[in-house]
Amino acid sequence: MKSYLAKTQEVERKWYIVDAAGKPLGRVASQVASILRGKHKPIYTPNVDTGDFVIVINAEKVVLTGKKLDQKMMRHHSLYPGGLKETPYRVVLDKKPEFAFEEAVRRMLPGGPLGRKMLKKLKVYRGTEHNHEAQKPEVLELKY
Repeated sequence: MKSYLAKTQEVERKWYIVDAAGKPLGRVASQVASILRGKHKPIYTPNVDTGDFVIVINAEKVVLTGKKLDQKMMRHHSLYPGGLKETPYRVVLDKKPEFAFEEAVRRMLPGGPLGRKMLKKLKVYRGTEHNHEAQKPEVLELKY
């Protein structure tokens, strides 16, 4: 019995659309990351980008459970001494909900060139409008 190894040029990619309204951020992000990696396909190969494209709409209506809106912080560092910046998720979701969703998914993908390539297949939009109708995306119902 031989193992099947997918090749990049042989992978057929689909387009999916996900409505994030009223759903927990982490649960939606983890399922989107799995689709971007291609783990839902039988041809999944860890070192090959076998994933599909995902369009996320209503990113501003995503929810955080419990007291996370005020207690959880988005952190980044300027690489200078004392350069840690912290912003509560309430502020981040008000100003840039697309960035908050992309960061959640990015941190669930592998690091390095392969993860960056996978992240390019994620399209996040604040409202219900998107400009990918020509790709005929399928509506994807997430289980959470």
